[in-house]
Amino acid sequence: MARPAASAGRQAQIAGLLLSALAFGCANQAAPPGGPPRTTPAAILSTVPESGAVVPDFRGKAVIQFDEVIDEAPGSSGGGGGGGGGTGAITGLAQKIVLSPVAGDVKVSWHRSAIHVQPEEGFKPNRLYHLEVLPGIADLRRNVTKTGTTIVFSTGGPLPQAELGGTALLWVEQRILTQGVVRAAALPDTVAYVTLTDSAGNFRLREIPPGRYRVWVVQDQNNNRRQDRREPFDTVTVAVDSTASAVLWAFVHDSAGPRIRAIEAVDSVTLRISFSQTLDPARAPDTAAVRVFALPDSTPVGVRALYRPAQFDSLQARARAVADSLKRLRDTTARKDTTARRGTPAPAAPRVPAAPGGVARAARDTAAHVDTARVRRLLAQRPVPYDRLVVQTTRLLTPGAKYLVRVRGAISLSGVAGDGVGVIEIPVPKPLPGDSTKTNKR
Repeated sequence: MARPAASAGRQAQIAGLLLSALAFGCANQAAPPGGPPRTTPAAILSTVPESGAVVPDFRGKAVIQFDEVIDEAPGSSGGGGGGGGGTGAITGLAQKIVLSPVAGDVKVSWHRSAIHVQPEEGFKPNRLYHLEVLPGIADLRRNVTKTGTTIVFSTGGPLPQAELGGTALLWVEQRILTQGVVRAAALPDTVAYVTLTDSAGNFRLREIPPGRYRVWVVQDQNNNRRQDRREPFDTVTVAVDSTASAVLWAFVHDSAGPRIRAIEAVDSVTLRISFSQTLDPARAPDTAAVRVFALPDSTPVGVRALYRPAQFDSLQARARAVADSLKRLRDTTARKDTTARRGTPAPAAPRVPAAPGGVARAARDTAAHVDTARVRRLLAQRPVPYDRLVVQTTRLLTPGAKYLVRVRGAISLSGVAGDGVGVIEIPVPKPLPGDSTKTNKR
């Protein structure tokens, strides 16, 4: 009699398990896992310390907490992500973090949805820190942040309200400097606040102490946030009270003077000299500094005029414009004479209908003009540097002959003078097709 009771108990137990499994399956069907993929980039939930906080004797690491897991990126655990810069290129997440002012490297580490930042020297007391998160942080779905943010906190007194901004330009290239490393050190200190120029070449350091700052910008070609040899840079001293602005003109500084790199013939009386460095545009070319000699007996050839490339190109363009105008005038006169003889008016040019997007394109062109107007005004404040000089002689240069050209006291953008010497052989014009004036040896 006990067996039927046990069998009934086991059946009840099995039935209960089946009901539990069924209920669990129904619950899972009611709330399926996953959902639509996120299309917005990760957002910062919190920071330690908070922006604007005063945290005396702060120790440990600064933390930037995001609302989802971010991409670790190879090499992100390395140092060098801060204002001090390292000897090698900065890689991974460290590229997106700038901590300043610090004297050495910065440790940047990944912790799934958080970034930990710590200067190699530790956080110093009585210092105002800028922790800048640059655009470009990606999550695991490759959503990338388009804007950055800066966390400002103090390990001493209250936050100041002074501000320094400006624009960085590449002087020789005549364009804005994007992603340039800007450093501003309060004199006499050498530890600098650091930021990067944006896509418009602009930079801004908010909430810094008032004072006199040594400001410099570097075109960081090897991505180590340091000024290295042959990298264009500029520096200026700025007094910052409540707000100040600076324009920096970056170019390659060289301790050697310019040398002649090449000479080419433009026409029968014109030579173009290329230099090894860019010349100072504030110093007008002097005909007394350029001498031309016919070889082999070194007979002097007079120099009539010197031109910068832009001046010479303008003269050439003006001459071509005059020639084109005369040609059009002759063509117009000939057409009028032909029409008068025939007694029929010249047909009017057909009117081309405007494209549907013409108004929109015009609006975009106007907007682009407004966006670049300030940069053009800034570039117009200084003359354009040049590395070529056009020489016109007082007499014709003989085809096939060699000439020696000597330049004395050419001054580079760095203010260093140099002398140069070069030799050119004037090309012999090639005979035109069908030219019968040839010398035949018999």
